[in-house]
Amino acid sequence: MIVSIFNDVIGPVMRGPSSSHCAAALRIGRLALDLMDGTFKQVLVEFDRNGSLPTTHDTQGSDMGLFGGLMGWDAADSRLPGSPQALRDSGVSIAIETVDADDPHPNTYRLTLYSANETHTVHAISTGGGMMEVIALDGFRVSMFGDCFETLLWVRGDAGNVVAALKAAIGEGEVLLHQAGGRQLVEVKAPQFVSDGIIAGLDGIESVKRLTPVLPVLSRTDTRVPFGSCAEMLEHDAGRGTPLWRLAVQYEMARGGLSEAEVVAKMLEIVRILRKSIAEGIAGTQYDDRVLGHQCGRFDEMMRSGSLLDGGALNRIILYITSLMEVKSSMGVIVAAPTAGACAALPGAVIAMAESMNLDEEAMAKALLASGLIGVFIATRWTFAAEVGGCQAEGGSAASMAGAALVTLAGGTLAQSVAAASMAMQSMIGLICDPIANRVEAPCLGKNVMAAANALSCANMALAGYDQVIPLDEVIETAKQVAKQMPREVRCTNLGGLSITPTAIALEAKLAAKRVNSCGSGCGCG
Repeated sequence: MIVSIFNDVIGPVMRGPSSSHCAAALRIGRLALDLMDGTFKQVLVEFDRNGSLPTTHDTQGSDMGLFGGLMGWDAADSRLPGSPQALRDSGVSIAIETVDADDPHPNTYRLTLYSANETHTVHAISTGGGMMEVIALDGFRVSMFGDCFETLLWVRGDAGNVVAALKAAIGEGEVLLHQAGGRQLVEVKAPQFVSDGIIAGLDGIESVKRLTPVLPVLSRTDTRVPFGSCAEMLEHDAGRGTPLWRLAVQYEMARGGLSEAEVVAKMLEIVRILRKSIAEGIAGTQYDDRVLGHQCGRFDEMMRSGSLLDGGALNRIILYITSLMEVKSSMGVIVAAPTAGACAALPGAVIAMAESMNLDEEAMAKALLASGLIGVFIATRWTFAAEVGGCQAEGGSAASMAGAALVTLAGGTLAQSVAAASMAMQSMIGLICDPIANRVEAPCLGKNVMAAANALSCANMALAGYDQVIPLDEVIETAKQVAKQMPREVRCTNLGGLSITPTAIALEAKLAAKRVNSCGSGCGCG
């Protein structure tokens, strides 16, 4: 699937501590619910013993997201924290087991769903930033991203005739034949479901399922984008010096089949969601199951009274970052930009700096679009998932994107935007992911602040003509290679770094006891 700014980079709009865990799991759950025609009585969830999920699924939002998806809820639904209990209350039996599956991806979900009439299995992976891929369904190897209308047909007899008839009938779309154990599954990816009328004319159809898209920007079989790397973008620009935000618009217009006005409007909507969340965070948030309480209110008071050291716009950036992190920790609405764990560095820096410069929301949207294109280059050749790349994949990416965004606010050139992005990521290669007490709060808050401060420094350095030395594409590739050299214990598994200090272990136990006492089951419902 070709990366989209709104699918993969700036989004989803969500609740929960982690996009890799919560938003991606919710999307997996939504597809699984469709597979069961909205009705099931039992679900078995299996996690590989050597993956990231056995130690994090109940505290970083996997359970909350997955069961919310199985309830048919949206990623920003206010009921999400209570989804495990809500699913049980609906009459569904839930079992979660740790198994020896040798799954190659650390974020692998193995689901078996049962109803009175049928049983289906779904294997899916969370790939970072709320994105996911279904890799197996009922034993068939598939590749589903939730980016199109999926019509699934179980076929007996000659499936070749079914495939040929569907290709002739559907027009735009892709028809795939999967075979396993003597069974046949025909998958149709298209801009709409295959109609009942077309299916009625096919022979040998045993069962039909329809899976609704879960991503905001759909894919087309003829999708072509003008570039997929920074080097290709610069070659495409051919020295014209087109602003980075405008190149981002061109990219997303091609990717999503959208107009320029639609692309800018989508980002403006995100800006307004972020500003509302910032205001809510500063006003104060409450939530029992978290490490850090409301702190940004006091920072705001001291900043306004002149009681803090003079940090200029950086102090406002710190305030906004803290506010967004507190909203996230209290299950409020945030935007994964590019992830929930790194949700605050980029928007906090952009919105705070734009306000300090007396710029409007459209300027903020253009800066975020510029950052989104840098994120496209990262996601195309690497990942945003800390379980795969450590915090360099989350905080490092956020810093790189924010550097380009801040240069855009300053009216800098395309070359300066790219240089800021390169320098900012260079400064964060090797950063580990070690959330304390298995909550994505500390040291995540500090890492978000560091990412934004780094971005601001690199933006000013780029504006002053500092040499990036290493091109952005090479920096991304280097971070990818460093990730492969990292032990899994320091890649968001709660097995290394600050997460295994005596204080962190004691704090995790204290919070776990509080969860059990608050709901009686320890389900993580808050």
